[in-house]
Amino acid sequence: MAAAARRIIRVADDFRLQRGGVLPEVDIAYEAWGRRNEHDNNTVLLFPGLSPSAHAASSPADPEPGWWEWMIGPGRPLDTDRYHVICVNPLGSCFGSTGPASLHPGTGRPWGSDFPELSIEDIARAAHELVKLLGIGRLHTVMGASLGGMVALSHTVEFPGAAERLVSLCAGMRAEPAAVALRSLQREMVCADPDWQGGHYAPGPGPRNGMRLARKLGLISYRSAAEWAERFGREEADLGDGAAPFTAGLQVESYLEANARRFVEGFDPNCYLYLSRAMDWFDAGDLAGTTVRRALVVGVETDTLFPLHQQRELAERLCELGRDVEFVAMPSLQGHDAFLVDRQRFAPVLRNFFGDELLCLDDERVSIRDCAAATG
Repeated sequence: MAAAARRIIRVADDFRLQRGGVLPEVDIAYEAWGRRNEHDNNTVLLFPGLSPSAHAASSPADPEPGWWEWMIGPGRPLDTDRYHVICVNPLGSCFGSTGPASLHPGTGRPWGSDFPELSIEDIARAAHELVKLLGIGRLHTVMGASLGGMVALSHTVEFPGAAERLVSLCAGMRAEPAAVALRSLQREMVCADPDWQGGHYAPGPGPRNGMRLARKLGLISYRSAAEWAERFGREEADLGDGAAPFTAGLQVESYLEANARRFVEGFDPNCYLYLSRAMDWFDAGDLAGTTVRRALVVGVETDTLFPLHQQRELAERLCELGRDVEFVAMPSLQGHDAFLVDRQRFAPVLRNFFGDELLCLDDERVSIRDCAAATG
């Protein structure tokens, strides 16, 4: 596998955003694995969810395991002996791409809440510009999960003909009111923290308490109630002597606290706010512009953030447009986060898709290759 580590490329001057505003310069961070073939038709463009970086897998240059380590590499579903895989850190994030935590070229201070309103379409366009600057022709596949699934779908609409295939995991054509309501409360938690300071907090601590609470609420929505029950039950946490009143007394509470504290240490609050809001604004419309030849749409039965009917709606619409569509309904317990952790179910589905094999019908997978099955 070719060496990979985070790389940054400047994609445009005066980058105009969809909802108004201009970025005088835009840097996009990415990592790449595998090599382009002689026909330049084997590149897979991958978009992560809201919080991960572009480090989806390890490499000789960076041996730290990535967030999708079991998916990318030689012999894995995204086989880097066959495919050239690029994972892009979204515009607006805090892992090398331009975002609210970046320094404003005119002031030398972080953009903060002066950063222009961000959209999913802006993220897709920045990635498209990156691909062009890398000299890559038609993409084999554009793919993503959660926020990344929205970006991948937007890419197919905004840039028809740019990709042969689409893979959408645990995402949808638009944000539903329940998800908007949840993210709205998360943003309010951050902004209500006095340390947010209107989005112009000094580098360092920032609104940690607000971020901690927002992350806890997010975690609750990422996993299913059935998994919480199976994983933690009613087990008590070992708090030791002298614990404060109402301290996390059960293991599930202790888990939420530990995870939230780790997240707060590594993610910028303003980036969190902007990416969260971009998800709320997104609506892919009727998809009339997309020209992908084949699509894989995967949803999870226990996902409450992007319920299964959203993936079914996307698959049905693509089928109506005459695309070759495979819809897979996963019975995973892990809810929205299943694409990150349910290797047993997700790996075979992706392996089959990228191996150019038809999905087998069994009690865990439903094919809608026949368009009538999608609407019956």
